[in-house]
Amino acid sequence: MTRFLNLNPNSPHRIGLALLGLVVIAGCNSAPEVTSSPEPSPQSPTTDATPTATPTPAASPSETAVQPNLISEQGIGEARLGMTLGELKQKLGASAEFEVKSPFIVDFDAIAVRQSGEVKYYILHLAGQPLQDADVIQGLLTDNPSFKTAAGVGPGTSIQQAEAAYGKATLSYSTSNESREYARFEDQPADNVSFATGNGNTETAGVYPSPIGEFNETQTFREGATIQSVLIVCLSENCAQ
Repeated sequence: MTRFLNLNPNSPHRIGLALLGLVVIAGCNSAPEVTSSPEPSPQSPTTDATPTATPTPAASPSETAVQPNLISEQGIGEARLGMTLGELKQKLGASAEFEVKSPFIVDFDAIAVRQSGEVKYYILHLAGQPLQDADVIQGLLTDNPSFKTAAGVGPGTSIQQAEAAYGKATLSYSTSNESREYARFEDQPADNVSFATGNGNTETAGVYPSPIGEFNETQTFREGATIQSVLIVCLSENCAQ
């Protein structure tokens, strides 16, 4: 089993492979009031009831075509959390190149997925543990500005524009998490989607009060500050095995 450590930036003090608990609340519709129909008059012949049309079932998520440049909680483009590396290779075919990047970031190596001469996204895995075709994809990252969420937010999007889509941004970084800076929004699109904006060791998007501590947080950011990359991680048992 591949395990992710120190990957989820939204929990600065407890970082690891978390399980996303989904609570589904089903609304109960009130039963419609039933009224009795008057019996037909003896002088009036009865007619057969008009047959009711059978509704066409909605397509399941697996039947829905994947948008090639969409970032969602399920994946980035054709790459989906929970699929194996081999399945992605089969889906992309000969149009894609898979290039190992080691090291990539602290604690993590990556496989760059390249198409038409440009890197589309990276498949993350623990450093020193090469990903095999049978291994499940648990982390994806893109810094390619052609990829966006359904609300039009992605690498290169200004934080100000992202706030228009998702509400007020809170930027933070922790020195215990390699000082990687992330923005989290009031109306975050999903718990496992993270927007990277800078690094506390070099240049941050946020403007932080002094003195700087281990964990730093602000809602003030530099004019023109942008999202640099988008990270999604596996938060379910299905793709953690």
